[in-house]
Amino acid sequence: MSTPAQELIRHLEKNIGGIVFGAGRLVEDLAITLIARGHVLLEGPPGVGKTLLARCFAQLLGGSFQRVQCTPDLMPADLTGVNIWRADSGRFEWLPGPLFADVVLVDELNRTGPKTQSALLEAMEERTITVDRERHTLPSDFLVVATQNPHEFEGTFPLPESQLDRFLMRVCIQNPAPAIEVEVLRAYDRGDRARETRVAELTPLAADQLTAARVQAADLHVSEALYQYVTGIAAASRAHPKIAFGLSTRGALALMRCARAAAAIDGAAYVTPDHVKRVVASVVEHRLQPTPDALLEGESSEQLCAAIVASVPIPRGDTPS
Repeated sequence: MSTPAQELIRHLEKNIGGIVFGAGRLVEDLAITLIARGHVLLEGPPGVGKTLLARCFAQLLGGSFQRVQCTPDLMPADLTGVNIWRADSGRFEWLPGPLFADVVLVDELNRTGPKTQSALLEAMEERTITVDRERHTLPSDFLVVATQNPHEFEGTFPLPESQLDRFLMRVCIQNPAPAIEVEVLRAYDRGDRARETRVAELTPLAADQLTAARVQAADLHVSEALYQYVTGIAAASRAHPKIAFGLSTRGALALMRCARAAAAIDGAAYVTPDHVKRVVASVVEHRLQPTPDALLEGESSEQLCAAIVASVPIPRGDTPS
């Protein structure tokens, strides 16, 4: 018998798989992010389907949707909203920005400047926005799906550590294999109408379907040894001589929540170290900041993350008593 989390991921695979070819593991990461109630960062070169994947994800979630195309001249008020003086009524009127939606696609986030990027910090962490000393509440299931180009691309601004730490997972999208690329050409070479029609026809998730998957993940058993394992990974990242900024407590919590979601998708009764290792790359790599010396030596956050995980002893006999 299928669990709610397994039914959820099957729904995503069935709908997204017919539009974004070769999405496989990407869909699983998106499902984990959704169950764990986090925001997701899609990274990859231009033209590999990041925006299309984000639009499909937003369509499947239902609710209100807004898209923001980031540019160097984008201002914080373009995201949050602004108070405008109305002479006819003699008072200010609040005009909410695109962040006041259930799902917000922020396209090419690292093409806008740090000042505008910072407008997302409060929204992503607290689901509120403060403008002119007045606090506005965002939807309870507010979700940011952001895309970014690799940092070595022209015209990009690196995301600060505080911004990266607010993304539960980073999902990397590479150029497709030749066989997958042939499927893309065959499906879409006649124009965009077929693609747009497919996106519009996606079947949104039922509200109780997502709630049930989240309840399932929250009810899973987690042993004390597994908590120690996750905190051990966080401690090892902070003590590593080639890492300037290790995993924060928020990052360790994200790792635990994603491991719960992965276990729920497996239909497991408890969370194991294998579930942690399955999600660790997507949760931890973008949170690690290598030292300048490490960068000069060609060491990446991906390599350092793998070394950290390998250095932490795996708890044995980690089953519920």
